[in-house]
Amino acid sequence: MKVARTREELATCRAELTGQVAVVMTMGALHAGHVELVRRAHEVGDSVVVTIFLNPLQFGAGEDLDRYPSRLEADLALCEHERVELVFAPTTDIIYPCGTPDIRVSAGALGDRLEGEHRPGHFDGVLTVVAKLLHLTAPDVALFGEKDAQQLELIRQMVRDLDFPVEVRSVPTVRETSGLALSSRNTYLSDSDRSVAESLNKALNAGVAAAGSGAAAALAAAHAVLGATSEVTVDYLALVDDETWEPAGSDTRAARLLVAARVGTTRLIDNVQVTLATSGEHTTSAPDAG
Repeated sequence: MKVARTREELATCRAELTGQVAVVMTMGALHAGHVELVRRAHEVGDSVVVTIFLNPLQFGAGEDLDRYPSRLEADLALCEHERVELVFAPTTDIIYPCGTPDIRVSAGALGDRLEGEHRPGHFDGVLTVVAKLLHLTAPDVALFGEKDAQQLELIRQMVRDLDFPVEVRSVPTVRETSGLALSSRNTYLSDSDRSVAESLNKALNAGVAAAGSGAAAALAAAHAVLGATSEVTVDYLALVDDETWEPAGSDTRAARLLVAARVGTTRLIDNVQVTLATSGEHTTSAPDAG
């Protein structure tokens, strides 16, 4: 496995890769969810590149940039175990050599909703660094997890609208046995917090179970679970059309139920796909296994 830390090292190592190249972009603190992304990348690529970069541009004031978990040596060992051909692990001055960039990718209207409403500018920061890393690593395929569903949708839109020559593929959310979605931020959770955090997935599953009675019933069921847990502070719970990302209506069938909430000092997000009953019909849906 090669490890590149500068643009020049990356260009040299990238030129040595042959066949179809797949990239997995991370902020480090790798876990089983990242491992699944890498394994899927091996299925679609002849060579796999992993980027490890904690992007300050997507963190707002008062967020957890300074305490975000960092364990580069362990991350590199995991990548080597998973047969990654190339890791790009730059410092901030390599990615942003002129300091904080004045010109960034705009996430548009969707970037101001849901996560964007609670984290202004977050998605502009995400798309800017993803665009830079796509240029630098020049992959044929880029893989992203469905846990960050809004981010995934915006990356797809950016690739489409700005004609990036890359295929974007999604990988289902990886969960703990309790149903809690894997996240690097789970390391912040105490044992009691972790038990409370499981209510997010329980709420989503309740919404899925009620989806046969329509959008309003699905939302109500999810709200009921979260409302019964006083230790959870909900930022949003939303049901959107899985294609348009507009609020799900009476004629929406393919939808996505999303939640963002705080448990103690930790902010967590999760989502599931939902098949809704449309006007005048009833369906039965099974929870997303992740």
